[in-house]
Amino acid sequence: MPCSHILNCRMIKIYLVGVSDVGKSAIGKLLAGELEFVFYDLDGEIEKYFGKPISYIQEKFLSLSGYREETCVVLKELLNKEENLVIASVPSGLRDFYLRQYKKSKENTENTLISIHITDNPENLLERITFYDKESLPLNKKLTKKEKRLYLSEIKKDITFFNKFNNKADYKFNVDGLKLENIPKSLIEFLESKNQVFKRFTACAKG
Repeated sequence: MPCSHILNCRMIKIYLVGVSDVGKSAIGKLLAGELEFVFYDLDGEIEKYFGKPISYIQEKFLSLSGYREETCVVLKELLNKEENLVIASVPSGLRDFYLRQYKKSKENTENTLISIHITDNPENLLERITFYDKESLPLNKKLTKKEKRLYLSEIKKDITFFNKFNNKADYKFNVDGLKLENIPKSLIEFLESKNQVFKRFTACAKG
């Protein structure tokens, strides 16, 4: 019998938030694979829904707030899916329209919605920094020492700014010092120690 049925048909939905380059998508894919959940990248799903790269979608709005309001429909669809899933969100994943949709979906008694703020130190983020063109394709860009200092400063500012929103997550999980391939199991163990519904779910899945 499926574990979701045993747990009153609740779907487990894990929502990862954090600043850019913290590894939400990479961690989310591995975590979903470990749990046998479905994985979704919010940016990727927004591009599929609107049929164009993020940069082109954003161009039609005067502010990113307008962009989030328009694209919130995609987050709503993901959170309402009847499946166990992991979503890699965006830096503003718990801000204004996204936050309101998250809270509304969390009220759904058919869901166990768990948000996790993924954190790391600024130097690690700088090592992973990735640049994209307007088509959402990665650019091969090497930074000079001066550029690294400037981007490190910007990363620190981003962490401070987005912490105001991402600290609203249910849990915070720091990945500093962890190898990527080891993060999913560590994160699962962390959630089992913090969330009783998740703990019952994984115990059921293990048989």
